[in-house]
Amino acid sequence: MINQPDFLWYDYAFLGTLPHQEWVNGFAEIIKHACIKDVQLFEYLERHTVSHFQLSPQETGELIRRNVAIKLGIVVEDERETGERKLLNFGHTIGHAIENTSRLPHGHAISIGMVAACRISEAIGLFEPAATTRVAALLQRYELPVTFLADKAQTWEILLHDKKKAGHTLSFVVLDTIGKASVQTIPLDQLHQIFNSLP
Repeated sequence: MINQPDFLWYDYAFLGTLPHQEWVNGFAEIIKHACIKDVQLFEYLERHTVSHFQLSPQETGELIRRNVAIKLGIVVEDERETGERKLLNFGHTIGHAIENTSRLPHGHAISIGMVAACRISEAIGLFEPAATTRVAALLQRYELPVTFLADKAQTWEILLHDKKKAGHTLSFVVLDTIGKASVQTIPLDQLHQIFNSLP
C-alpha cells in the first residue's frame, strides 16, 4: 500500500547556499515539467534566466510550488507508473545512459537527453523542427548543454538494458507539442537509426 504525504514542506531559503552550477542542474527538471505538461510555464521560463530567480526568492518559491504541483498531480494519479507517470521520464532514457558514460552532472545529461528526445519526436513525425529549436534555446538560456558529446556506441549499449525495453521495441517519451508529451513504442532498429543520426 502506498501512502501519500499529508503535506509537503520545503524551505527554499537553503537555495542561497548552493553554487550556481547546482541551480543550473535543477532547471533541467523544471524545463522537463514545462515541456511535458505546462506550455505557460515554458513561456514564462523563456522570459527569465537562472540569475533572475537567484535574485528573486518570491518568484523562486512560486516556481517551486508550480513544479511540485505538476509532479505531485502526476504521481498521485499514477502511483505505480502504469500510465501518465511515465511522462516524467522525458529526456531521462538517453540522459541516464549519457550520465553512465560520462562525468556530466545529472541535469546536464538530462538536458542533452531532452534535445535528443525532441529530435526523435521529429523523426517519427510528431514534433516540429522549430519546436526542437525552441526547446534547445530554452535549455541553453539556462546554461545547460544541448549537444550530444558522449560515446554513441557505449550509450546505445546502455539503452539496450533500459527497463522500458520489451523485445525488439522500447517505450520512449516524446513530445507531441511543447506542453504535451506521450509514450510511443518504437522499434529498436528504427530508434537505433535515428539515434545514430543525432548531431
